[in-house]
Amino acid sequence: MRTNSVNCTQKVGESLPKEKIAKNVFENVGEIAKTSDFKNAGLTNYDVAKLCKDGIIERIRNGFYQLPDNYNISEEQLLATLLPYGTVCVESALFYYGYSDFAPREWSIAVPRTYRNQISNMQEIPIKAYYIQKNIIELGKTTGDFNGVTLPVYDRERTICDCFKYRSKIDNEMFNKALNAYVKDEKKNLTNLSKYAKEMRVYVKMMDVMEVLLNG
Repeated sequence: MRTNSVNCTQKVGESLPKEKIAKNVFENVGEIAKTSDFKNAGLTNYDVAKLCKDGIIERIRNGFYQLPDNYNISEEQLLATLLPYGTVCVESALFYYGYSDFAPREWSIAVPRTYRNQISNMQEIPIKAYYIQKNIIELGKTTGDFNGVTLPVYDRERTICDCFKYRSKIDNEMFNKALNAYVKDEKKNLTNLSKYAKEMRVYVKMMDVMEVLLNG
């Protein structure tokens, strides 16, 4: 029979060991913790640095930590934590919507142009960055479930418009398959497709192709 959850080995008023505090942080926030999470738990920057030195926690990159030898952290989790300002796009979005059979070896991620330096230093995840101008960075942005992790992703229409905008970066087979798959997709929204294409200045070249496919 359970009586209570008090740890009898800890005396009233006695502070928890810093190692225990750190592990409690991970229990509360998940597999990746930020410096601010440790500070909120009462640890100092010096404490965090010493915990790293002693091998209690492991630094992923500046300001982000995991428990040592934690190989369960997925790329999706890393993206959600390390790149909260990024949006899954182009090749990765095509695969997500089933418009491509090719599983990209790297994540295609749209980021604001002002984050160029941060992306260039990103080594934890294989990324193909698309630097997007401010006026269209939010256009068609939604969210999706990526192996149980919610990530920002451009919707179907924005993804098709991106195929035309970045035509030179996509091979012919992928490009043609994506357009044909979109035309057959019952979830397509041609009104939004036209709207996005105009805002992204790809309307004319897109409609030259799409009209043939839609009327074929």
